[in-house]
Amino acid sequence: MKAFIVKRYSKKDKLQLEVIAEPTLKENDILVQVYAAGVNLIDSKVKSGEFKLVLPYKTPFTLGHDVAGVVTKVGAGVKKFKVGDEVYARPADHSIGTFAEYISINEKDAALKPKNISMEEAASIPLVGLTAWQAMVEKAKLKKGQKVFIQAGSGGVGTFAIQLAKHLGATVATTTSTNNIALVKSLGADVVIDYKTQDFETILKDYDLVLNSQDAKTLEKSLRIVKPGGKVISISGPPDMAFAKEIGLSWFMKTVIFFLSNKVRKQAKKLNVDYSFLFMQANGKQLSEIGKLIDTDVIRPVVDKIFPFEQTNEAISYVESGRAKGKVIVKVK
Repeated sequence: MKAFIVKRYSKKDKLQLEVIAEPTLKENDILVQVYAAGVNLIDSKVKSGEFKLVLPYKTPFTLGHDVAGVVTKVGAGVKKFKVGDEVYARPADHSIGTFAEYISINEKDAALKPKNISMEEAASIPLVGLTAWQAMVEKAKLKKGQKVFIQAGSGGVGTFAIQLAKHLGATVATTTSTNNIALVKSLGADVVIDYKTQDFETILKDYDLVLNSQDAKTLEKSLRIVKPGGKVISISGPPDMAFAKEIGLSWFMKTVIFFLSNKVRKQAKKLNVDYSFLFMQANGKQLSEIGKLIDTDVIRPVVDKIFPFEQTNEAISYVESGRAKGKVIVKVK
């Protein structure tokens, strides 16, 4: 089969299109023929080696974290799926590889594809949908009437998170550029801040939750707009000790993470704000719940651009540019 391979960790090197063996199936795996794959910033970060201390991959490996496709084989222990099922998934870490014609996925990480959307739209959902779900439903337990600030509202996570927060009954504030104000309003944003001309810290006050996806300076400002007892959940770092324990990092790496997050933890404590880092996990059960919201038109996928499989490197470059509205997709079949 054809697959896009990381030969060595590098920011500059392109992925290599090669012919490799089809994945082997373990007892609880499904073999999925890839129809479409979502492109995410994590693809770029994994390729460059930015995550290799906490998420090491042995090169060469196939890249890609989002998939929609059709089940072509099932392992002996598979109970949830059968050959011919249309599925979507965010494969678990160390089992990625969606920039390929086939991928083997543990059945617990997959879900049936929502019926009312295309393969390309389905491939746009898993990583961003699970990130928003795990932040707002699982961690924050966002309730009706609460106020949430979602940064970068026109991005992949932002476009999904705004819709989910509105479904949960929250008041939603977001930042975006002038050109994307209409988009985020159409998704349900109540307060829209043009980051090019406005400073959110002077406008927002007493928020219950911030979903932080930007840099350290933005994170510091975000802590100050949250009311005492509120939460800031960051998907862009710095990682915290709970994350270090969760993924079983070494004593040395735990020490590194302690110092990396020391400043923000002290600032949060002083303001009586709960800071935590989220590194989303593969979860087919949660993806099934998300699928129900898509099937009932509560949430709609936002896809900016679809690239042919051969242009996977160009798709990654487009995501790296930061210009995408919603998600970027590679059409494999």
